[in-house]
Amino acid sequence: MTRAFTNTIPQQATSAVSTFSRKALNGSGILLVATVWGSAALFGLYILAFYAAALYEGNMERWNQVLPGLYERGTGTATTGIGLHFATGGIILILGSIQLIKAVRVRFPALHRWIGRLYVLSALLAAIGGLIFIALKGTIGGPVMSLGFGLYGILMFVSAIETYRHAVAGRLENHRRWALRLYALAIGSWLYRMDYGFWLLLTDGLGHTRTFSGPFDHVMDFFFYIPNLLVAEAFIRARQYRASSALRLGASLLLVLATGFLLVGTYYFTIYYWGPAILGWLTRT
Repeated sequence: MTRAFTNTIPQQATSAVSTFSRKALNGSGILLVATVWGSAALFGLYILAFYAAALYEGNMERWNQVLPGLYERGTGTATTGIGLHFATGGIILILGSIQLIKAVRVRFPALHRWIGRLYVLSALLAAIGGLIFIALKGTIGGPVMSLGFGLYGILMFVSAIETYRHAVAGRLENHRRWALRLYALAIGSWLYRMDYGFWLLLTDGLGHTRTFSGPFDHVMDFFFYIPNLLVAEAFIRARQYRASSALRLGASLLLVLATGFLLVGTYYFTIYYWGPAILGWLTRT
């Protein structure tokens, strides 16, 4: 009887750790999703307010304030491609954030499906628009930047196709996995600005050049989306039933750290960049 009693202690402890790890993963996931939702939605509005509004007003030279050489007269096809990329990019950030809300998926499945169709179409157009621009004009950072951004566009295109394909086939678990990967890619443009903002603030632009061809620039050509995919994969695998408690706790810590980073970045970017642009757009209209 003593042996049976002592054997139940490790089992109870293991069960408690397993339960805690599941709750920690679920809670950290909800916290990150809420942070991403709010921040990405703000950035999506900023994209529409700055880039789409400049296109609508016929003042595309304003694009060059953020990225020199982005707009040049006489490059109509390339300008159309990058304009399509920006406009649909703002849309997918807003719609993708809505798709993450479980209540919408459960209570309004028809709305979820229609938003999903528009979301996937916008992601495809954003990818195609960016790839057209790269193919016709290249990027300011040269071959490395073109390679990194081109790979990003291809991955977004594939993820959008797979998200839709699995949804239509009724393979919901695979659909959710690809939808998460697609959103991880969709927020790449948002994180690209945020990463640069922190780097310029903390290091005064170490490794960055005006032509975006410095060592830090080359790292950023891939860094703005590859870590996102790694976090998404960690979350996907940690949610599996047989995932160990250690894996779930490790994923939870990673999600909490990512949340803290995003909260700080969102606060400063909203005050100094996104907020003024959005308010200016709203007051003009």
